[in-house]
Formats: sequence, C-alpha cells, structure tokens
Amino acid sequence: MNTPTQPPPPAALQLSAADNVAVARQALEAGTTLQVGAYTLVLRDAIASGHKVALLPIAQGAPVLKYGQNIGVATVDIPVGAHVHVHNVGMAESQHAHTAGAGYKPTAVAPQPLTFDGYVRPDGRVATRNYLGVIASVNCSATVCRHIADAFKDEVLAAFPHVDGVVAITHGSGCGMGGNGEGLALLQRTLRGYANHPNFAGVLVIGLGCEVNQIAPLVETLSARTPGMFATLTIQDEGGTRETIAQGKAVLQGMLAQANQARREPVPLKHLTVGLQCGGSDGYSGISANPVLGAAVDLLVQQGGTAILSETPEIYGAEHLLTHRAASPAVADKLLQRLAWWEGYAALHGGDLNNNPSPGNKAGGITTILEKSLGAVAKAGSTGLMDVLEYAEPVRAHGLVFMDTPGYDPVSATGQVAGGANLICFTTGRGSTYGCKPTPSLKLASNTPMFTRMSLDMDFDCGGVVDGRQTIQEAGAALLQLMVATASGQRSKSEDNGLGDNEFLPWQLGAVM
Repeated sequence: MNTPTQPPPPAALQLSAADNVAVARQALEAGTTLQVGAYTLVLRDAIASGHKVALLPIAQGAPVLKYGQNIGVATVDIPVGAHVHVHNVGMAESQHAHTAGAGYKPTAVAPQPLTFDGYVRPDGRVATRNYLGVIASVNCSATVCRHIADAFKDEVLAAFPHVDGVVAITHGSGCGMGGNGEGLALLQRTLRGYANHPNFAGVLVIGLGCEVNQIAPLVETLSARTPGMFATLTIQDEGGTRETIAQGKAVLQGMLAQANQARREPVPLKHLTVGLQCGGSDGYSGISANPVLGAAVDLLVQQGGTAILSETPEIYGAEHLLTHRAASPAVADKLLQRLAWWEGYAALHGGDLNNNPSPGNKAGGITTILEKSLGAVAKAGSTGLMDVLEYAEPVRAHGLVFMDTPGYDPVSATGQVAGGANLICFTTGRGSTYGCKPTPSLKLASNTPMFTRMSLDMDFDCGGVVDGRQTIQEAGAALLQLMVATASGQRSKSEDNGLGDNEFLPWQLGAVM
C-alpha cells in the first residue's frame, strides 16, 4: 500500500499576492529555476536563506512590495530573478493615512477558561517567580548590592526551596543628573516598578547617601508589603561598605524564611502580562516567529490576559496597522504623539528613525526599517489596541497595550518589566540569548536551523511555519501552552543558563553632569 506523501514546500515564499518579491526558504544558487505560485523564474544571483528575490521587473523608483506593503523603493532597475536587498533598495518615505479606531472590535471571551499556577500576593497581584531583590538607588551602591546578592547562592538557598533566588538590580545612573528633570523621573519610575514587582516577594533598597536619586522620595509611593519584606539601607549611615553588606545579609536572611512560605495556586490567565520583544531578527522573523507570537497573544487576550508591544522606533512605518485597531481615537493619537517625539529626539542627536536595521538584521535578509517594522508589529496579533503608555508606566489595562521604549532590547524589556510584565516572549532569527530576572524570558526561534544550532538557548521553534510543518495558528496554540507552563514554574533556557542578573538597563535620558 502506497502512503501518500506531502509535496515539499516551495523553495521561496510569496507572502501576499500583491508582492513583487519572494523570500528564499533556503540558500539558492544562481541559475536555479524557481517556481513560486504563478511565477516561474531563473535566478540571476545566489540568494541567501531569508533574503528576497524579484518575481517581477521592478523599475527604478518603483515600490518593493512584501506583506502586501511598501518596504522600500528600487534604486536601480531590478530584473526578474535578481537579489533584492540594500544594494538596490532604498528607504521609502513613511506616510500613511490613519483611520484611527476604524478596525477596532471588542475581543470575544474564550469559551474555555485557562489557568496558570502563580503566587498570589497580599494585594491580589500574581507572580510567576518568587525572588528577593536588592535594588541600588545609584551606581555608587551597585557593588554593595551585588556582594549581598552573591552571598545567597545555591548552597544557601537549598534550605529555601520555594525561593527562586536573590537578584541584584544595579545600574549606571542615579547621580550626575538634574534633581527634577525627565531623566530622574524616568529612573525613579523604573526602579519603583521593579521594587513593586510581584515577582519580588521582598525588596531591599540600598543607596550611598548623597546621591541625587535619594531613597526617601524613591520609595514613598511604593505599595505596602508584608511587614519584614521591605527595607532600606544607606552606606554612609551604616558606616561603610562592609557594614552595609553585613547588615544587608542579615536583612535578607530574615526575609528568606517568610518568602519560602509562598506556594503556587491556580489563577486565571488574566493575571498574565507578557512583554513582547524581538531581537537579532532575520528575514523569517516577520514570517514565522512574530506571527506565531501574535497568534498566541490573540489567545491570551481572549483569556483576559495582557500583552505589551514596545520598541517604538521598530514600529516606524507600520504604526497605521496599530492606530487602525485602536480602542479610541485618543489611544491612536497617543501612539502618534510618541512617534512624533521620537522623530524630534532622533533629529536632535543628528540621526533619524531610518538608521535601522542593524548589520545583523541586514545579514539575515531585512533591508529597511519599513520591512522590519511590518514584521515586528505581527507580534501584536490582531486584537484591539487598548492603551499607550510611557516608559516603565504601570500597565493597568487588559488586552494589547503599547509601551513607548527604545528598540534596544534590554532597555525595552526593562521598561516592560517595570510596567508589570511577569513573562517575556522574545523572538529571534539570528539567536539572541536574553535573560531577564526577575521575569522569565522565552526565546522563540524564527527558523529551525538556528533553533537546532542554539538548542540550549532557544525555548520554542517557529521554523515549522517556514517549512510547512505547522500553521501559524497551530504554533501559536502550542506557544500559549509553553507560556502557561513557564508562568507556572517551568524554567526557561535562560534561567537554566543563569542569565538575567546583568540585563537590567533603564532608559537614560537627559544630560549627565
């Protein structure tokens, strides 16, 4: 009996019927005859995996179309079968009509409620991890914070099996800045977000004593914690570094027993807030990993959960896709205001928002920021945009929200965690290894070869979408299961590898004086 076999997937993918380019699924040699949908062509050039090939002649000045959208303009005449990339494509001006809110539809509630096992804190918020935090108010106290955290390694924590660890949150700022400017306000908002984060069962804040970022105003608006689970120390008041380290160890030792009493319990998915990140993107990111994450986000939002899209410079040119489904014109306007701010900010420093993609992105097949942005927005799925937040601002809305952050991944994710993200989902095509204590970070590979090559760092393979082994919806459902398992305590690869202690990186604005 003959078993029917699946036809092999095409060697290149045309993502929209309107596209005049296709994306190579594998490295293709010059002279190869290629069948892509209705097109048959002979390759004039070798095409690397993830790179684009012209399906039609593209005249100089004509748009290059991918995802059915304009990703740039041809800088020379591009013949059929030619490699389409930075050598023959330039940036197109990003101008779109904004139909604010015209595509907004309330999200239907999922018929089958899902839960994850989380730690319910006294104020009702839910944690996915159970850490203690040692937070520096200023760089001058960073080494003291690290010495204290380093005293609580695996052998010490063995007596406290329900505590995930002690994390030092240190940074390079806190002084040499204006005492009432934007830079200080942003740093304090970020540090407050971490000090308030439910993934910290207890927090110790340490300052030097003479810094601009004084402890008292920093902590005066923090949410109340269980007695004994919050403390502050000042190095100058304690008598020096050694004295502060000794006192800090004693304080944390007292917190450990209480933190160890926490137990997980089932809670609805409305308590899951996921930060969406992409870094080290390639030509497949917008085809597989980002749409797969978007499909999982749609399922999460149907459960009442929240997803935070960020990296404002990396939605440039695709913002119309978000304003179209904004919950109100006011929400759409907030997003456009942040983009206008970024245009002015970039110009002030002699740059522009077209300085992306990075060299690694280009090597992976991404040609312009428009192409990168269209792929990046796919992480957000298809539900309504419910709110737009400033960097590190607490997230209070459920559903899809946008937080204004830089495109630099550690800075962006730091803002998301400060806003309340208790899980990070990070798509990558080139192979980012980002970790993010106290919030677990899942790495989603856009292609199977990289997933296989970096299997000890990657958590989920989205390459089946490229290979035709999975649909986007199938992969999105599987990813949601992994998100639930990770929120319930299953360790991510970055946690297994001990990453996440050094990735706290607040956005630094304003003059350093």
